[in-house]
Amino acid sequence: MSLFNQYMDRYRRVEDEYSLEEYLDICKDDRMAYASAAERMLAAIGEPEMLDTRLDPRMSRLFSNKVMKIYPAFTDFYGMEETIEQIVSYFRHAAQGLEEKKQILYLLGPVGGGKSSLAEKLKHLMEKAPFYAIKGSPVNDSPLALFSADEDGDILEQEYGIARRYLNRVLSPWAVKRLHEFNGDITRFRVIKRWPSVLGQVGVSKTEPGDENNQDISSLVGKVDIRKLEKFSQDDPDAYSYSGGLCLANQGLMEFVEMFKAPIKVLHPLLTATQEGNYKGTEGFGAIPFDGVVLAHSNESEWTAFRNNKNNEAFLDRIYIVKVPYCLRVSDEVHIYDKLLRNSSLSEAPCAPGTLPMLAQFSVLTRIKEPENSSIFSKMRIYDGENLKDTDPKAKSYQEYRDFAGVDEGMTGISTRFAFKILSRVFNFDHTEVAANPVHLLYVLEQQIEQEQFPPELEQRYISFLKEYLAPRYAEFIEKELQTAYLESYSEYGQNIFDRYV
Repeated sequence: MSLFNQYMDRYRRVEDEYSLEEYLDICKDDRMAYASAAERMLAAIGEPEMLDTRLDPRMSRLFSNKVMKIYPAFTDFYGMEETIEQIVSYFRHAAQGLEEKKQILYLLGPVGGGKSSLAEKLKHLMEKAPFYAIKGSPVNDSPLALFSADEDGDILEQEYGIARRYLNRVLSPWAVKRLHEFNGDITRFRVIKRWPSVLGQVGVSKTEPGDENNQDISSLVGKVDIRKLEKFSQDDPDAYSYSGGLCLANQGLMEFVEMFKAPIKVLHPLLTATQEGNYKGTEGFGAIPFDGVVLAHSNESEWTAFRNNKNNEAFLDRIYIVKVPYCLRVSDEVHIYDKLLRNSSLSEAPCAPGTLPMLAQFSVLTRIKEPENSSIFSKMRIYDGENLKDTDPKAKSYQEYRDFAGVDEGMTGISTRFAFKILSRVFNFDHTEVAANPVHLLYVLEQQIEQEQFPPELEQRYISFLKEYLAPRYAEFIEKELQTAYLESYSEYGQNIFDRYV
């Protein structure tokens, strides 16, 4: 298959069309035909691989011999096992119809910690599982919204195996108008199989914050289409533009970027959309359905300001917080740099041994909290799964360090973005060659720390990491390498002399 044919096949996903009766027959054999957005997301994530950490000494020290769940869908996210497990738990509980189904999934973390990357990954996963909707519906009405749980629940459960909890959906004003036009004949409705699409805004949408002057609730709930007022009255469902984020993301996922930077009045529709499964538009017709997932993320400063405002108590109880801290394991931080380099032209540039580990060590040192009666460098090594019993008797166990540090460890320090900017400057430091080495890295780091104008205490702390830990240990490393090279070369040299004269 040629490149162009392959692209056409990928782009032209045919929307299969069915009668309502055919759709119900599909539901008999395929539960995913009427699954919620959370259930489809779980299916897209897939089953986890079980990892017994007892079999690996390093993993055993880090995870206390637990059996861990590793999700192949998130293999390129390093050092985020707990965060990913919390996200999957949210979707699992929401799929079971528990309280999480009515809550906003909120990723909270420092800048450059991976929140946006996780959001993009979740939107990509949402595209993998199709859903069924009433043909022509501007808000992806579920065909099951045509039925009543009280009046039709028994028949649907007995004949088609559809549980009653899937019938508690609101019919959109558009579908209600069609129902009146059809005189209650629901067989005239057609059902289509749709594939969520980020590009086409089908079942997946993205909303960004504006300012007080140019953003209102229409960015979430849509607004009247002025061009259609020639034919329809203002409160007619056909005169409405269902272009809001909630409209587009019904039966899918809506991402709200930097949610708490938006004016509070813009967020009000999220209250009823998540809790009751519907919300009001800007005009005087009935409620619009929403049976999807709201994914939001922002930095800690916005969350703190929002949480401390007593007027926002209604929101606080409707948010499922997942913390996304910085990576605290040196080896995983190196993997992150490798991934970033692979996506740039620097992937083929020479990089001296020890460069990436040194930058990763500095990054992690800035993120972890100073321990009591122990070296912070030893703590960093323990966090990476090393065993220091023979080299540092004062070093504590991984769990002791974590317990003392508290739950906020990893929420401060330098970001991966900052580290990668440092790396790009190191690669371009020498005018004659695009390459990186630890000597240039130490110099660039010191210069950049001084230019960033950190608070004096913090600047001194960062400089001390370079002077007291990284530079001396690199000097030791170079000394050992030179001695080893000398001894190896002398062995061959001595053998040659012996062969020549004996």
